[in-house]
Amino acid sequence: MHRLTELFQTPEFWVAVAFVIFCSILVYVGAIQKIIDTLDQRSARIKAELDEARRLRDEAEQLLAVYRSKQRDAEQEAAGIIAGAKAEAGRLAIEVRMKMEEFVARRTKMAETKINQAEAQALADVRAAAADAAVAAAERILTQTVKGKVADNLIVQGIADASKKLNLN
Repeated sequence: MHRLTELFQTPEFWVAVAFVIFCSILVYVGAIQKIIDTLDQRSARIKAELDEARRLRDEAEQLLAVYRSKQRDAEQEAAGIIAGAKAEAGRLAIEVRMKMEEFVARRTKMAETKINQAEAQALADVRAAAADAAVAAAERILTQTVKGKVADNLIVQGIADASKKLNLN
C-alpha cells in the first residue's frame, strides 16, 4: 500500500490523471470529431492543391514540348534560309563576275577598236599630208622648171592618162 500512496503523491500521476480527464472532456464535447474533420478538410485541400500542381506540371511539360518542337522547326527554317542566302550570294557573285568580265572585255574591245581607228586615221592623215606635200612640191618644181612646149605636152599626157584611168575613151 505504501507504494500506492507514493504513487498518488507523484506529479507524474496527477499529470496522467489530468490528461485522461482532458481527453474525456474532449470526447464528450466532440472536439475530437471537429479536429478530425478539420484535419480531413486540410488533407482534402492539400490533395486538391497537389492534384492542381500535377495538372499544371503536365500542362507545363506539354507546353515545353510544343516550344521545343517550334524551336527545332525554327532552327531548321533558319538553316534553310541561311543555305538559300549562301547559294543566292554565290550565284550573284558568279553573275557579277561574269558581267564584270564581259564589261571589261567589251571596254577592251572598244578601246582596241578606237586605237585601230585612230591609227588608221593617223596613217590616212599622214598619207594625205605626204601626198599633199608631194603634190605641192611637184607643182612648185614643175612650175619653176617646166615651161612652154614641155608643159603643154605634160598637160596633154596627164589628160590622156586621166581619161584612161576613168575609162572615158
